[in-house]
Amino acid sequence: MTDQPSSTPALRGAVDLTALTGDAGAAPGAPAGGPAGAPAAGGPAATGVAGRSGLVVEGSDATFSSIVNASVTVPSVAVLWAGQFPESRDYLDTVVEVARSYDGRFQVVSIDVEQNPGLLQAFQVQTVPVTIGLLQGQPVPLFAGIQPAEQLRPVLDQLLQLAVQQGVTGRVTLDATPTPDAGSAETEEPALPPLHQEAFDAIERGDLEGATAAYDKALKENPADAEAELGLAQVGLMRRTQDVDLQAARAAAAENPDDVAAQTLVADLDVLGGHVEDAFTRLVDLVRSTSGEEREAARGHLLQLFAVVGPHDERVRKARTALMSALF
Repeated sequence: MTDQPSSTPALRGAVDLTALTGDAGAAPGAPAGGPAGAPAAGGPAATGVAGRSGLVVEGSDATFSSIVNASVTVPSVAVLWAGQFPESRDYLDTVVEVARSYDGRFQVVSIDVEQNPGLLQAFQVQTVPVTIGLLQGQPVPLFAGIQPAEQLRPVLDQLLQLAVQQGVTGRVTLDATPTPDAGSAETEEPALPPLHQEAFDAIERGDLEGATAAYDKALKENPADAEAELGLAQVGLMRRTQDVDLQAARAAAAENPDDVAAQTLVADLDVLGGHVEDAFTRLVDLVRSTSGEEREAARGHLLQLFAVVGPHDERVRKARTALMSALF
């Protein structure tokens, strides 16, 4: 591995992350409006799954799955570096400083490839540093080599434009930093509620059951906790699609158009991949073609997906109208 300050990508062919993350069915180039129900760009920072704490996180072979899952709601920029090349570590600091000016619109993931052979192999790194975007659970190769701050910004702007097109508009809660000449009146970002933080930490380490338990407990303490409700819905989607074979799921749904389990699984995969309207149409049609317990199961699952996307999304409002028509 050699340090190569150039703009030539350092990735050989396609990047296959399934061995590290499981194939959740997220589709690159998904249409506008992803599954997060996250705030629009320029809106307040979210918490729970729709928002992430801290501008910088460390990525590792053990934690990368949760980082990829979180990119469904918040964009990430991963910097792969190596300790034997100190300038590559210094470049990470440059990326972090530039990232601070974006007000939490993406999170920086620091990856020491010398300590994480799984990621080194997955990304087929030939030179460090390498900068890679993560959107909707998919890698977006940006460039290799050390880039000055003025050349970073146009590339990051393009990545964020793509994120908005895919509906990935969540934000991170920025770390509190002292303000010069502010005297003793330093301000800090408010901490997450304890159970929300517990859920977030569980997601970061890939413990989706633990995250579910934390959000459940938060809702028992406060049934009006909208952020816990959103987080629980999103974690539920992650759990249902974890380790699913996308092609097999779609084949089963095509062969069994009235099978509620098969159809709802594909609807989950569609939402996770950003195909929200396709998912809603599939389940509304299923409600229309079924009856009794099967119809109720399809309706209930559709309501769960409404919660994932968010009640104020225009696609949810349209689908609710279509659902009422299908029911009556």
